[in-house]
Amino acid sequence: MKLASRLLLTLVVLALALHAQDTIKVGEYASLTGKEASFGQQSHKGLTLAIEELNAAGGVLGKKLELITEDNQTKPGESATAVKKLISRDKVVALIGEVASGRSLEAAPIAQAAKIPMIAPAATNPKVTQTGNYIFRVCFIDPFQGTVMAKFAQTDLKAKKVAVLSSVSNAYSVGLAKFFKETFTANGGIIVSEKNFSEGDKDFRAQLTAVKAAGADAVFVPSYYTEAALIARQARDLGLNVPFFGGDGWVADQLLEIGGEALNGCYYSTHFSPENKDPVVQAFVKKFKARWGANENPDAFAALGYDAAYVLVDAIKRAGSTEGPKLRNALAATKNFSGVTGVTNIDANRDASKPAAIIAIKNGKLEFLKTVAP
Repeated sequence: MKLASRLLLTLVVLALALHAQDTIKVGEYASLTGKEASFGQQSHKGLTLAIEELNAAGGVLGKKLELITEDNQTKPGESATAVKKLISRDKVVALIGEVASGRSLEAAPIAQAAKIPMIAPAATNPKVTQTGNYIFRVCFIDPFQGTVMAKFAQTDLKAKKVAVLSSVSNAYSVGLAKFFKETFTANGGIIVSEKNFSEGDKDFRAQLTAVKAAGADAVFVPSYYTEAALIARQARDLGLNVPFFGGDGWVADQLLEIGGEALNGCYYSTHFSPENKDPVVQAFVKKFKARWGANENPDAFAALGYDAAYVLVDAIKRAGSTEGPKLRNALAATKNFSGVTGVTNIDANRDASKPAAIIAIKNGKLEFLKTVAP
């Protein structure tokens, strides 16, 4: 009996080892729970859809892809822990994450030290890829997004005086505010008020009272969706009825749920809109709904998660290998890759030059306004 048990255990171990060799492991770290769960849930759904499609088509290099996901719970420090597990325990060949710049900045040094390529779907702060030559992204960066929104404020909103309300504890918010202000003032605009808050704050009345007194034509809020929605509600309560506008951190179904009618007449920039009538976009929306439910609309982070998987697999094919240095070189050479968020070209800084979409909020609904080319 003992001999039989040992033989069975040996066979199980061998089978597991063979299975591990038969799959290409891809690690994902994302905010699936916590304050910004919408970010991670959407990017995970897009990534999962892509992995399933790729496996149905035969996988890559004769092997199926195996997605191993860790939830960082939207907590500081958890992304680093998750990535260490994925690299040392799960032996992933590449990492996909994160949507938030701050959490990407936690994980990037670990991926770089291990020489494991990391693709951030939507981390827009320039510092993310500056971490090292194994760190990539498939989204535009904040110098572009800040420029887009500065020009939008002046040409579309006709704003000459703008107030800026940003989070001092959020790398994304600090960076985007900086780039917006540089372009807006360089083009003759005036920043009449700059006020700050911290992540998790719920009362913004003191800042908004000062903004109202400053006489701003519009207010730029480069924050995440929870704070942006609360700020809009409290502003309207105070009689501050000028347009509010922000960046891709506003992207989430919860934005409208929290902000309600207070968000009418507001705008934000993002990477993708399911309202875009481009046939490639509409084909993706149809596949996403078929997989996740008729009421599930893909947002920008779902689309970027989806594209990140395809960019990675394209690089694996061209490298003919999953070895870190070879895969890194193939990712760096990515050119003219057509995806649902546009054409991806990876530049010398491992950033992607991509278009931005402007979304208007009217009558409690999101409307695709226009696309701005790089």
